[in-house]
Amino acid sequence: MLKADGFNDAFIGVCHRAGQPDVIAYDFDRCVAILCERDRMEPDEAVEYMWFNVVGAWVGDETPVFLKQMNNIEDVSDEEHGN
Repeated sequence: MLKADGFNDAFIGVCHRAGQPDVIAYDFDRCVAILCERDRMEPDEAVEYMWFNVVGAWVGDETPVFLKQMNNIEDVSDEEHGN
């Protein structure tokens, strides 16, 4: 399993997928907080950085996943997915 450098404090577990390798899961919002604190990014800058440089960085079948926690399924929209 591949790790995302610098985001150990955002680790939340391992995802299991049928017919695919297990992958490490990180909390998206905790990653944003790490960027704000560690790299002194503004929140909007950190979110944009996450979408384009971290979530968008495909490094193979073991690429980590980044979970955006929500209260219910109705909260899901294309905007929440960076689209």
